Amino acid sequence: MEVQTKSTEIRCQEMSKGGLAYEVILAEPVGVPAPVPRRADSPDKTPSVEEIQEKLKAAEERRRSLEQSKMAVIAQKMAKIEEASRIRSEQTNNFITATKEALDAKMETHEEKREAYINELRARLKDHLEGVEKTRLTLEQQTAEVYKAIEDKMTTAADKRDENLKKMIERLREHTNKLEVVRSTISAKAEEISKDIETKLTTAELNREKEMQKKLDIIKKQERRAEIVRQNKNARADSEAPTQG
Repeated sequence: MEVQTKSTEIRCQEMSKGGLAYEVILAEPVGVPAPVPRRADSPDKTPSVEEIQEKLKAAEERRRSLEQSKMAVIAQKMAKIEEASRIRSEQTNNFITATKEALDAKMETHEEKREAYINELRARLKDHLEGVEKTRLTLEQQTAEVYKAIEDKMTTAADKRDENLKKMIERLREHTNKLEVVRSTISAKAEEISKDIETKLTTAELNREKEMQKKLDIIKKQERRAEIVRQNKNARADSEAPTQG
């Protein structure tokens, strides 16, 4: 009667630190009648220790070769990613530098125009105040002349002193009122000009700050975009790396 046997089984298990472990299991013969003694397996069908070691060595070499190939591919990809990231970072830095230089030049030009405008307004205000001062001196001189005329007429016209005095006082009152109106108008005009200058200065300063903030926002946006590109490239590189263990 023929003896049915199972082939020898070799189990391979990958260890946690990258090694391989093999387990050799010799199968028992099946289908043999009870009285018939068990036939010994042929020695040539049982793998020897040398063969097992050779298989393990070949498997280890294949695993190392495959791992080296993967690492070489990953290294090439990482080199390309790093080069692209370097070029992108250099372009971003160049853009930021150029933008800052252009912004500084524009702000300097704006500052010069602003100073020239302020100086022009100050010169106009100075001229106006000088005119106001001349008007005030003229009015004071006219007032002094009126007082002097009153005194003269009071001295030379005693008989008409009361009547003339009333007229002079009325004229003086009217002149004083006129002077007060002129002073009020001049003060209001000077205050209006001062407020107008202050408003224009404030508006110019706000516009300058807005322009600067707009340029800074563009620079920050470019920096955030470059950072996102670097993070995405690093994430792809990590996902393509072989799993160890």
